[in-house]
Amino acid sequence: MKRLFGTTLGLKASQIRRLENLYRRRIPVESLVTPELTRDLSRLSFEIRRQVGLLIDRKGHIAFVIVGDPHGIVIPDLGEYRLAPGRLRGLRCVHTHLNRETLTRDDLTDLALLRLDMMASITIEDDGLPGAVHVAHILPGGTEKSPCRVLDPLPPHRLDIGCLAVIQALEEEFAAAGPAIAKTVDQKERAFLVSVSTGSRREAMDRLRELEELAASGGLSVAGTEFQQRRQPDPKYVMGQGKLQELAIRALQQGVTLLVFDQELSASQSRAIADVIDLKVIDRTQLILDIFAQRAQTREGKYQVELAQLKYLMPRLVTKNTAMSRLTGGIGGRGPGETKLEINRRRVRERITRLEKDLEMVRRHRKQQRAQRDKRGVPVISIIGYTNAGKSTLLNTLTKSRVLAESRLFATLDPASRRLRFPRDIEVIITDTVGFIQDLPKDLMVAFRATLEELDGADLLVHVIDVSNPRFEEQMRSVDTILDELNLTTIPCLLVLNKQDKVDAERLEILRNKLGAVSISATDPRTLIPLIDRMSALIEKTK
Repeated sequence: MKRLFGTTLGLKASQIRRLENLYRRRIPVESLVTPELTRDLSRLSFEIRRQVGLLIDRKGHIAFVIVGDPHGIVIPDLGEYRLAPGRLRGLRCVHTHLNRETLTRDDLTDLALLRLDMMASITIEDDGLPGAVHVAHILPGGTEKSPCRVLDPLPPHRLDIGCLAVIQALEEEFAAAGPAIAKTVDQKERAFLVSVSTGSRREAMDRLRELEELAASGGLSVAGTEFQQRRQPDPKYVMGQGKLQELAIRALQQGVTLLVFDQELSASQSRAIADVIDLKVIDRTQLILDIFAQRAQTREGKYQVELAQLKYLMPRLVTKNTAMSRLTGGIGGRGPGETKLEINRRRVRERITRLEKDLEMVRRHRKQQRAQRDKRGVPVISIIGYTNAGKSTLLNTLTKSRVLAESRLFATLDPASRRLRFPRDIEVIITDTVGFIQDLPKDLMVAFRATLEELDGADLLVHVIDVSNPRFEEQMRSVDTILDELNLTTIPCLLVLNKQDKVDAERLEILRNKLGAVSISATDPRTLIPLIDRMSALIEKTK
């Protein structure tokens, strides 16, 4: 016999038995529920003075029997009934109401968030017999304010409403846009971008635009954005539950499978949101880590990214199944053994330790290389800057190289070094480094320590700034903050205003004088002559 969900404390053995026997009932696929079952459910609920709910699948089998309290029921985890874009859950909920209420706001919220086939409530009359049955379903093309359609009340003896046909028609409407969506996004994963801000709207919208760029760089198709300004983020869901409900409806209507939050989510917040909305949920840090994982080409880069991912994953390792895993044998290993969660955590810790040892070897090797360069007296120039500012393009133009350069965030990850000879017969090594970004994840900073330490041995830093970006001053501050965290502020730094062809000449002149910078177009070698002269002069001073 399947178990009852909810609380059965205080019920008689005969009442529990009658509740368990509900699992044996079968409902015709075209009926919402049978009149006989409606009557039995009402009498039982009236007798125990608690709401009773059934979750019924499309074959007419009762999948869950739920015992609530006088005011509501709690729907259990439906993880085994997975969702797909444009599809409903495959379960309808039928439950009793003791106080003759129609469908409540909580009922409609559960319908929307869990994407149930239908939600129905049976009102119970004073004599314990069923009254009107209220039914609702999610509305294809519905608005955020009216995501559901509530049908006219049904009498308890007329519940043959062509249930399966109605559900299939709803899914066909939801899926109607599916082929068109698939063609336009080239099979990319569709995502909503979410920002919940306690600061100014302008700053939040700037971050949201940058999140859009990150999503595009990560290979996501952005179906839409959602912004909510709050005095304080919700401790459990970050955003309000009303907004979360709206997102669930929009996700269903637009074939969205992923939510990306601009704010870093705690492990409990990520789980709570995913449990409620039943979509994959990630935050900005996870998106950046995923982009880095896609871009890493060298063994060192892959190690660094994996280390950052594991450190991020470690506190988020949880399991819903607390049963013991296979028993471990041998002396000292007898007994219940480790839980699966403990084994997973131990394996992650072991892998982190191994990666840290490998990266320490890389660090030593780089230190030896720097020592050899210092002996030869070859100056090093490191190109730094915000991601997508044009660093790799500048390296290619200066050295006639073919380092990957694309107009997207973190197009290149692994550092590249090339030799460059100045007109005054001075030879230098010029290095392109990983791009910086606002709030660069701390785990990435730690993991890329070996790479970023290359900057420590630089004789000159060339800070490339995309002057055509409206947020370039904020990006400059982000780079300066990271340089300060890395203790690199003592190294001479030359500011380079890139993409001068996209900025008004008068404004460019003001910025050059204000910042003491050089302006260039990294794609045009003719504009690089003043930059080469300035770099050459600064390198000569360091000798």
